[in-house]
Amino acid sequence: MQRSIILLLATDALAAALVLILGHGLRFLGFAGVGELFAGGGVKVALFATCVVFAAYFCELYGRERQVDRLELAARLAVSLSLAFLLLSAVYYVFPDMMIGRGVLSLSLIACGVVQYLVHRAFLAMTGLPGFAQRVLILGIGPLARTIEATIPMSRNNYQFAGFVRPGADLMTVPPQKIVGHQDEIEAVIKRERASKLVVAVTERRGVLPVRDLLRCKLAGGVEVVDSVSFYEQMTGKLLIENIQPSWFIYSSGFRVTPFMRAYKRMFDILLSSLGIILALPFWPLVALAVKLDSPGPALFKQVRVGERNRHFNVLKFRTMCNDAEKHTGAKWATENDPRITRVGGFLRKSRLDEIPQLFNVLRGDMSFVGPRPERPEFVERLSEKIPYYAKRHYMKPGVTGWAQVCYPYGASDKDSLEKLRYDLYYIKNYSLMLDFLIILETVKVVLYGRGGR
Repeated sequence: MQRSIILLLATDALAAALVLILGHGLRFLGFAGVGELFAGGGVKVALFATCVVFAAYFCELYGRERQVDRLELAARLAVSLSLAFLLLSAVYYVFPDMMIGRGVLSLSLIACGVVQYLVHRAFLAMTGLPGFAQRVLILGIGPLARTIEATIPMSRNNYQFAGFVRPGADLMTVPPQKIVGHQDEIEAVIKRERASKLVVAVTERRGVLPVRDLLRCKLAGGVEVVDSVSFYEQMTGKLLIENIQPSWFIYSSGFRVTPFMRAYKRMFDILLSSLGIILALPFWPLVALAVKLDSPGPALFKQVRVGERNRHFNVLKFRTMCNDAEKHTGAKWATENDPRITRVGGFLRKSRLDEIPQLFNVLRGDMSFVGPRPERPEFVERLSEKIPYYAKRHYMKPGVTGWAQVCYPYGASDKDSLEKLRYDLYYIKNYSLMLDFLIILETVKVVLYGRGGR
């Protein structure tokens, strides 16, 4: 998560804690009994703030994709506070000692909504001010430079595009009016444009870059110099595969999954898959019966997929298509309104209930709970020939869910596979248990909102 989003989240949590104290004061016309809120180490205050922030997260108030306008922000806050009320009510029912009173709770949530609205609007306004925004210069005038320019407004950040700097040699594809100088005068351009970051996006760097000038800008001028691949990764949460050299995989940070990391990931998988199987057990007969009644054929469906280190295994799913759906067509991706999908199958795909049997694949060790989605051998063979570094996604176990699944809709083409590979390699590069936890939370949102199923 970007630091700006974390700062906003922390600000909301602090504001929620302060608003709870304010709600207590409004309810009892004074702060005489406010100490009760902090009994037991402030658990009541922490619980209130956690539920408020958790509900705001599920209503996508901290999404990195885009900013929301005033009306949408107000609507999301209304839903968020309603969800927070339900969460707190459920917790108070289970743990009555944590209850803070209906009057205090209602006043606090209303005040919290007002404060959150003001905080989010102020945060949006502040990040756009010249004093807070970081101006970004792009060294390059070719297709790569245009790609980097397009990423700047794509996510929540306080970056402003300052212009292009013409290098010694590069194919020009950017508008001439956006070029603010030449690399021979790069120090003067940086000073004139008040830039704090310089992104190097030159197609051919050898013998072209003004290395001494760049070093002087970084050491003496305090300007952050970053390459295009790293900047793109930071802005989008995926990798710019077309512009990555093989040596980049070796020298870049990440792409290092130690035996210890694999061990605790496996423990995490066993725990989650076991818990998931137990919780889903009552629904298995109902789903299987619905599949059988809707169309002839087995309830469970096996399909060969490519796993870790290109090892093949049979993935388990509830059947969502008519039996022998590919008998005459061979392997093909599902399409929008695919006639092969049954009525029950459409619901199972949208709700992701068809994926439940894959928990046994996780428990058995064929898959992980989080990782790149396993693909079919027929597609892997073709995509490996067309897309660079496609085989690198098989250095980790495939997952029931993954970074590509929560960031990108259902893929059914070679172009979609390329986009998903960007996310898959980002996940492998930046793997951590915290990233897994974030993906699981995002998966819950994807399922609740019914996104991406086909």
